[in-house]
Amino acid sequence: MTDAAATDAAGLLERALAEEATKKSGLVWVRGSGPARAVWHVWHEGAALLVGGGPGEQPLPEGLADGGRAEVTVRSKDKGGRIVAWSAAVRFLAPRSEEWEAAV
Repeated sequence: MTDAAATDAAGLLERALAEEATKKSGLVWVRGSGPARAVWHVWHEGAALLVGGGPGEQPLPEGLADGGRAEVTVRSKDKGGRIVAWSAAVRFLAPRSEEWEAAV
């Protein structure tokens, strides 16, 4: 196996671990530019989706900006230790848009 192939394989394994752990966890820690915050999410079509920031909704972490990046940490349900952390692209879905309707 070449170094490039080993790197690609490692990347695939990391993505698979991040996806499986995030799917199984109802709660993830998300950090924008401010401190990390625990938030509820749903896994939909390869992405962790958050609903929040509005009246009666969960507060979202500080500094989440459309087009920005966020750090997502998934912890074990059993012991609370970190399973995996991954970098996410932040994208806001407009309420009532086609993408938003598919997600909710």
